[in-house]
Amino acid sequence: MTKQTLSFSRTDSTKFFRTLNKRVNDYFKENNIKRTGNWKLYIKAIVMFTLLLGPLVLILTVNLPAWAQILGMILIGIGIAGVGMNVMHDANHGTFSSKKWVNKLMGSSIHILAGNDYNWKVQHNVLHHTYTNIQGHDEDIEAGRIIRFSEHTKWHKFHKYQKYYAFLLYGLLTVNWAITTDFKQTYNYLKRKLSYGEFPNPATQWTKLIIGKIIYYSIWVVLPLSLGFAWWQVLIGFLIMHYTAGIILSVIFQLAHVMPNTEMPLPNEDGSMKNTWAIHQLFTTSNFSPKSWLVEFYTGGLNRQVEHHLFSNISHVHYSKIAKIVKETAHEFSLPYNEYKTFWKAISEHYNQLKALGEKPELA
Repeated sequence: MTKQTLSFSRTDSTKFFRTLNKRVNDYFKENNIKRTGNWKLYIKAIVMFTLLLGPLVLILTVNLPAWAQILGMILIGIGIAGVGMNVMHDANHGTFSSKKWVNKLMGSSIHILAGNDYNWKVQHNVLHHTYTNIQGHDEDIEAGRIIRFSEHTKWHKFHKYQKYYAFLLYGLLTVNWAITTDFKQTYNYLKRKLSYGEFPNPATQWTKLIIGKIIYYSIWVVLPLSLGFAWWQVLIGFLIMHYTAGIILSVIFQLAHVMPNTEMPLPNEDGSMKNTWAIHQLFTTSNFSPKSWLVEFYTGGLNRQVEHHLFSNISHVHYSKIAKIVKETAHEFSLPYNEYKTFWKAISEHYNQLKALGEKPELA
C-alpha cells in the first residue's frame, strides 16, 4: 500500500522557529562552543562501554556463582541501553563528534546492540523525527495489534488489559531487533527507496546486515558456547540481557510521546498538517525529570525530547543549557512546552494513557 505523502504548513506568521533558532545559535556563538559532543560525552562513552563490556569479560573469564552471572547480565543490559542512548544515538545523528569518521565508528556500535545503522537512521532520523506521532508514518508508535498507542488505531477487547501487559512486552524490543525486525525493515525500506542521506546499494546493505548479525551472534552466542557455557545458560543470559535493555529503551521512548499531554494529529485529506514542523514537535513530544542529574546522565538527554526533536543536530550534552531558551520562547509564543517534573510522575501518566487508550472508544 502506498503511503500518503505528507506536508507540514509553511506558514509561521509568528516566526517562532526563526526566533528560537537564532537564540540557540547566538548561545553557541556567544559562548564559543561547538554543537557536537565534548569531553563530558567522551567520559560518558567510556562509562557506558565499561558497563557493557566489563561484566561480559568477568562472566567469560571468572568462575562466578549463578547469582553473580545473572547480575552481570542485568548490568550488561543496562550498559547496552546506556551505549544506545548516549553513544550510538548521538553518533547516528552526526552529533557525537565534529569528525565524520568518529560518528561513523561510534554509530556502528548499534551492530553489537543487535541493530543496523541504515534501518535505525531511516526509522528514527527520517520517519520518527519528521512525522512524529503521525499514525501510519511514525513507526515508533506502531506496535502491531497488541498495544494501542494511538486513538486512531483500531480497538480490540484485549486492549482493556494493555495497562497491565504493555510494560512486560516492552522488554522484547531489542530481542526483536536481533531476530526479525532488521530483516523486515531492510526489505521494506529498500523497496520504498528510503534513506537518510545517500541511498545505499541494496546488495551492499544486505551484505552489511548479514555480516553485522554474524558478528553480533559470534559475540553473544558463539563465544560463550565455545568457552564451555551450556546452551541453556547462554539462552537465559541472552534473554536477561535483552529484556533489561529492551524495557529501559522502550520506557524512555514511550515517556516522550505516548502521554496525556502529547497529541497524535492526523493530516487532512490532501496530506497537509495543521502546523509547521517545529510547532508540530512541541505538540507531540514531552520531557521528564529535567532536574535529575542521574536521569539526564544515563538517558543521554532523552529525558529532554522537546529540545532533541527541535535540535537533533545538537549533541545532548548541551540540552540542559538550551532548554531554558526553548521553554521561554515557547511560552513567549503561547505554545506548549510539555514536561513532567519526575520520572515516576511520567511513568504514572504513561500508565494512565495506556489505560485510557485501552478503553472502548465511544461511537461518534
